[in-house]
Amino acid sequence: MQIPSKHLENAVNQLGSLPGIGRRTALRLALFLLKKSEAEIVDFTEAIRNLKTDIHFCSSCHNISDDIICSICSNDSRDNSTICVVEDIRDVMAIESTNAFKGVYHVLGGLISPMDGIGPTQLTIASLVNKAEERTPKEIIFALSPTMEGDTTNFYLFKKLQHLPVLITTLSRGVSVGTELQYTDELSLSRSLEQRREFKVG
Repeated sequence: MQIPSKHLENAVNQLGSLPGIGRRTALRLALFLLKKSEAEIVDFTEAIRNLKTDIHFCSSCHNISDDIICSICSNDSRDNSTICVVEDIRDVMAIESTNAFKGVYHVLGGLISPMDGIGPTQLTIASLVNKAEERTPKEIIFALSPTMEGDTTNFYLFKKLQHLPVLITTLSRGVSVGTELQYTDELSLSRSLEQRREFKVG
């Protein structure tokens, strides 16, 4: 596909680098943007730029935030004695949409996956252990996807936390095995939270 402008070509290449965007879709998006006014393009590019310059990762839970401490961690009405451990920020948004959880979160930033070269040191596991040792929460919920990587991470976390006097629970299997948490419907996710059970090995 011959593109008659190097500037359009560059825009197509940048848009095509996004996940799930092929070259034809990238061209269609670039041509759509070309029809926008200069003011709209400035607003668009400013919003993208702000993703890197103005968004922080909460220093307590590692959720995304506009401030150093996110709105959940800084909310006095949240139960700081219950920590829900999730894979990434999309899981926080999924659980928050159920209105079934009133505690706080800890975002790991991924799951242990040797096949993908992701080990414990690349996640925020050390931060979670330190937090648990300092705060001595009543309960830590493993709210990870019921996949092989999720189960591996659950087991590793349990080994790191089992010396603490804290109840460790996991979601009930209302969430289908192999399903990523962020794609679970709100009702199933809410029930899985409410019917969570103690995490045990073996």
